Order: sequence, then structure tokens, then C-alpha cells
Amino acid sequence: MCVTAVESRPAGVLGTSPNHRPFGARAMAFVALTKPRIIELLLITTVPVMFLAEQGVPSLWLVLATCFGGYLSAGGANALNMYIDRDIDALMDRTSGRPLVTGMVSPRECLVFGITLGIASTLFFGLLINWLSAALALGALLFYVVVYTMLLKRRTSQNIVWGGIAGCMPVLIGWSAVKDEVSWAAVILFLVIFFWTPPHYWPLSMKVKDDYARVGVPMLPVVAGNKAVAKQIVLYSWVMVAVSLLLTPLGYTGWFYTSVALVAGGWWLWEAHGLNARAKSGVTGAKLKEMRLFHWSITYVSLLFVAVAVDPFLR
Repeated sequence: MCVTAVESRPAGVLGTSPNHRPFGARAMAFVALTKPRIIELLLITTVPVMFLAEQGVPSLWLVLATCFGGYLSAGGANALNMYIDRDIDALMDRTSGRPLVTGMVSPRECLVFGITLGIASTLFFGLLINWLSAALALGALLFYVVVYTMLLKRRTSQNIVWGGIAGCMPVLIGWSAVKDEVSWAAVILFLVIFFWTPPHYWPLSMKVKDDYARVGVPMLPVVAGNKAVAKQIVLYSWVMVAVSLLLTPLGYTGWFYTSVALVAGGWWLWEAHGLNARAKSGVTGAKLKEMRLFHWSITYVSLLFVAVAVDPFLR
């Protein structure tokens, strides 16, 4: 399935008069372009990895600098994503309040803003941290904007699987910021996020699949149905939990991380199988309770990476 554009009202037709765009609201709109809530999740996976790489407490300046550079990079990627997707954002309920749709920010302003953040983040990482981290951050931005947003999102139901690679990069960036290299520990945690992303996002896609169907974006729940999606969620969940347990036998973590990974992973699998059972029995609507797994997925990744940060102090 290939969709390149949809008919919609032009993004930015509301509030284009300067009288309708006060400074405070405009400032908040530019912040909204960076998708701060998503970036919070990225930082949750960045900082704990720095503790693991250091096997203790890393430099506070380095942590703050890495977080700031990561915010600039991810914010630039998110702004460019909104620029490219402004046509479908205007038609989807969950994105109808975005700054380009309301007209609080013009498409040109958004484009310039996103490019500027991308350049600034690359230079910031390269000049103040190291060029490996700069290359990884730039690679994540380009992958998210070009590979996911431009090439995959409107063409394949596997969009979030491969596009999710961009969301895995903060793990590598956090490790490289401390070590100026990438180790197998970082690769394992990268894979945890890689296999976490689809079963994290697909429940939300199940909830809002009508939005995606209306704009022709072939998210898996749109083209495959709840039963097939739930089965895929279970498969990815088992692989994710198995991969998360590799850190300890390879000597990177100890009993504390292993305990958290087992308990949190076990609960995840319980929720995933519960969703699968409800989908197989034909449950739909609110009774499907797909958002339970979505919300738990955020708690899971938070607990797992807190354990990554705490474990070095208990070994």
C-alpha cells in the first residue's frame, strides 16, 4: 500500500493573523513541535545507560549536556516530522491540535526550526561531547525523518518496526557519550527498545486505527485486524523479555537488574497474553482494554532502565 498525500484543508488556516498568535502561545507552540512527552521517554533510556557505562555516577555536566543535546536532536526530528505530516495531521483527531494545523506556527517556520535544531544538536554533541555521539544523533534524526516519516510510514504496515530504530539510538548515544565507543551492553539495550517499540505502539494504534485508516496510513491494526496484531504483540513481547535478560549472563548487570527484568517482564507478558486472549475471543471497543498494555509499556521501560542505573551500585 502506497500513500503519498491526502486531501485535507490546508494546515495552518486557523489563527494566522498576528492578533491570534500572542508571544506566549507562540513560544509554547514551538516547544510543542519538539514533542516533549516523547523526548521524556527518550531521556529515560539515555541517562541510566550512562550510569551503566560509568559503572557508577557519571559527570553531572556530561549527563546534562547529553540530555540537552538529545533534546535538540529529537526535537528537530519531531518538528520535521510535523512539517512532513501536516496534511494528515489536519485530518486526524489525535493530531488536530498540533501547531501547524492550528496555524500557530507556519510550515516554513517549522521547517527552519527543525533544521536549525538538527544542525545545532550535531555541532553541540561534536564540539562538547564527542563526534561519535554527534554522528549517532544525526543518524537518528535522519532515520526518523527520511526513512520512517518519508519512506515507511505511508507505505508499509511494518513502518513502526523499522522506523522504531530511531527511538533506539539514545541508548547508543548515552553509552558513547561516556565511553566514546559502543559496547555489546549498549547493543543489547538497543535491541530491547527495538523489540519494545512495536508492542508499545500497536496497542495505541489499535485504539486510534480509525484515524489512521481515514488518512490512508497502513498501521498494522488498520490492515491486519486486532487478532493478528495481538499475536504479533505477544511474539515481540517474548523476544523483548528474552533479550532484556542477556545483560546478566554477559556480565554487565547483577541480581538487582535481573530481578526487575524478570518481574516487570513477567507482568508485561501477562498483559500481552491477556490482550491476545480478548482479541481472539472477538472482544472489541472499550472491553478490549488495549490501552492497559500501552500504559504498562511506559512503566515497564522506566522500571527496567532505572534498574540499569541502580544495578552498578549493588554489585
